[in-house]
Amino acid sequence: MTSALRSTGILADSAIRGLFESGRLKSEAALDADQIQPASLDLRLGAKAFRVRASFLPGPAHLVADKLDRLQLHVIDLSHGAVLETGCVYIVPLMESLDLPADLAASANPKSSTGRLDIFTRVITDRAQEFDKIPAGYSGPLYLEISPRTFPIVVRRGSRLSQIRFRKGNALLSEGELLALHETDTLVASETPNVSGGGIALSIDLKGTGPDGLIGYRGKHHTSVVDVDRKNQHDIFDFWEPLFSRGRNELILDPDEFYILVSREAVHVPPLYAAEMTPFDPLVGEFRVHYAGFFDPGFGHAPAGGSGSRAVLEVRSHEVPFILEHGQIVGRLIYEHMLDAPEGLYGSGLGSNYQAQGLKLSKHFRAN
Repeated sequence: MTSALRSTGILADSAIRGLFESGRLKSEAALDADQIQPASLDLRLGAKAFRVRASFLPGPAHLVADKLDRLQLHVIDLSHGAVLETGCVYIVPLMESLDLPADLAASANPKSSTGRLDIFTRVITDRAQEFDKIPAGYSGPLYLEISPRTFPIVVRRGSRLSQIRFRKGNALLSEGELLALHETDTLVASETPNVSGGGIALSIDLKGTGPDGLIGYRGKHHTSVVDVDRKNQHDIFDFWEPLFSRGRNELILDPDEFYILVSREAVHVPPLYAAEMTPFDPLVGEFRVHYAGFFDPGFGHAPAGGSGSRAVLEVRSHEVPFILEHGQIVGRLIYEHMLDAPEGLYGSGLGSNYQAQGLKLSKHFRAN
């Protein structure tokens, strides 16, 4: 499988490995075997977390370390694991650092499992004026801001909460290109795709599954900790309240509660493309799909075992209760060209946790 020769696009797995080999990407330890994904790299926490008074951006004249000297409350050793409490803000130096060439930029996002645990994370660079955006030519360390919102968490050196994607130039598909690709590859399972704002819309499924119509979960308060590095470790019902449609096909979002819901449409990311979920226009209602997420090439791709894969949605209401109705648009997918074809696809022997998913909590929970 090869792609047409392109001068702009998202770097694939082999090119990310090449960044390490050339010294453009560095790490204080050898890479984990599954750290490089088809179109992204998982970032690992370093050995220290700084509890700080408030979130911040360093601004064009300052290093992150300058702000930490002034804002830190105390330092936490992550070598053997430590608890990060809800409602607190932590800054963690990452094991990976960058020395990007002048034609290569990057962006970061929470990993899927991070978003499903309601852990607010953002990557920060020295002299940054934006979160999660790494300008072309950046050389320096990376830091991760972490703020657990619903559950306290256990993390340690090497835990992976965020991921980074590298791009040359403008790789976004235009609305015309999106429609043409949808015609040939069915990006979302909809007979009447809504393409606007540079993306293709996703709507909410509130009919649910099963006799009672399971539509999602609401996070419980005052739970025990979630260990972010342990799969199938925690009982679902100790942390989540299941929600049922009971034929009403709607859900009232309570202010500042956290919900796991699912898209009505199946999603498909063809092998030569990558996608990202972005919030729908906030003017449509007082809620937000809380975490934007990366979709690697091959997500929902039938030959990679992904037929019928839905997008799991992490949703919060704001200051007022808000009624969501079945089929209401809640987000959009933007698609980008890959610079080259990845060697592996999401789900194809990579240990991918969410291929062929429906409504699914993070990998940390088990159903008894």
